[in-house]
Amino acid sequence: MTQLVWFRNDLRIADNPALTAACKESDQSGSRVQVRACFILTPAQWQEHDWSPARVQFVVAHANALAEELAELGIPLSFIVAEHFSDSVTALENHCRKHGIRQLHFNEEYGINERKRDKAVKHRFDELDIKARKYHDQTVAPVGEILTGQGEPYSVFTPFSRRWRNWIDETQPALYPIPQAQGEAIEPERITSIPEGFEDAPPALVETGEDAAHSQLERFLSEQGGAYKEQRDFPALDGTSQLSPYLANGVLSGRQCLIAARQAQSMGGNQEGFLTWINEIAWRDFYIHTLYHCPRVSMHRAFKPETEALQWNDPGEHFEAWKTGNTGIPLVDAAMRQLNQTGWMHNRLRMVTAMFLTKNLFIDWRLGEAYFMSKLVDGFLASNNGGWQWSASTGTDAAPYFRVFNPVTQSERFDPKGEFIRKWVPELAKLDNKHIHDPSIGGVIPGGYPRPIVDLKESRKEAIARFKALKE
Repeated sequence: MTQLVWFRNDLRIADNPALTAACKESDQSGSRVQVRACFILTPAQWQEHDWSPARVQFVVAHANALAEELAELGIPLSFIVAEHFSDSVTALENHCRKHGIRQLHFNEEYGINERKRDKAVKHRFDELDIKARKYHDQTVAPVGEILTGQGEPYSVFTPFSRRWRNWIDETQPALYPIPQAQGEAIEPERITSIPEGFEDAPPALVETGEDAAHSQLERFLSEQGGAYKEQRDFPALDGTSQLSPYLANGVLSGRQCLIAARQAQSMGGNQEGFLTWINEIAWRDFYIHTLYHCPRVSMHRAFKPETEALQWNDPGEHFEAWKTGNTGIPLVDAAMRQLNQTGWMHNRLRMVTAMFLTKNLFIDWRLGEAYFMSKLVDGFLASNNGGWQWSASTGTDAAPYFRVFNPVTQSERFDPKGEFIRKWVPELAKLDNKHIHDPSIGGVIPGGYPRPIVDLKESRKEAIARFKALKE
């Protein structure tokens, strides 16, 4: 009986429940059992989901790396093209017929389209008498496990995180082992070309492969983890883990990060740094749980239904200025240029730029969410949507509508010497440390740099008034 592992958002052999289960079936069977694997490329669906060229190229590189690792274990990884998720059912069925597959293993995903796809696959495979087994993988605590005392999902992060930490202490989650070789090493299949429409991407942000991901995790925890709380908000510093591309595409799991962080924590050092980073893992779980319990958020809908009544401004030229980093607000422009040129943006600046778009320009958060996805190498629906809705005050545990980051104040606080701004907005490089945060004060705007496209104080008042009107 041949087992098939369907890889999706889990491009790794270590700590992979579906792969471990398939190989365990093989190891325990008295008869000859072969383990095969597949990965389905769905370029049209990726386009619909606003996947960036940077992310697609990351996935292609890591799918090829995965094929090589599996080949060393004697497991062939086949690459299948099915333009849309709806085409995956027939593609999988044909692949199973060709190779005599009797059992399918895959790890769950929680976006609404992914869940519909998986339900259709399960229904069809039941008709074909092929067992389709799914596994929890994407979160540390299984979705549906962290609930209030009334059995309801949490909509506020702090009580969720307390229950999440208690669950971890109670269950002590462990890693799934790397499977043993299933046969002699074989020649791997490869994806030889980038799907059309995704060819133009910035240089790779991180190195390719599981080993590179684990090296980066170990390096961060040993060299920077203790200082994470103090350094994470300063974009000119190398104070974050740079692991988000690996996590977003399943080259690393949240379990691996959590367990490694707790081990580093047990070695001593600055506990606050490790605790703060572990809290970020909890935020990731929180947003995935929200995606599961509230499917509307993956359907371009606000978590808070009443905010659907907001009348957003026409995007127009202001949206184009925001996208290109030409708003006349230096920190916002530096952040957007970093995104456009690298496929990544510092997390604090994601909040700053999102609040500027939704509160100062009062442009629909959905446009910003889609633009980020179209550029980010670590574009991950749950986290991206959660972050945008938090910033726009439309989501779970969202920033109160009257809390609006002032990007100039944020710049003065977190880039005090203007180092980050000078790197990404070189036309301001010669300004002193005071004027670089707001060159419009004192009339020191260099030629070629725009004046602010909006008044920060007046636009903040207008945004608060519009949100307040919803409650009246």
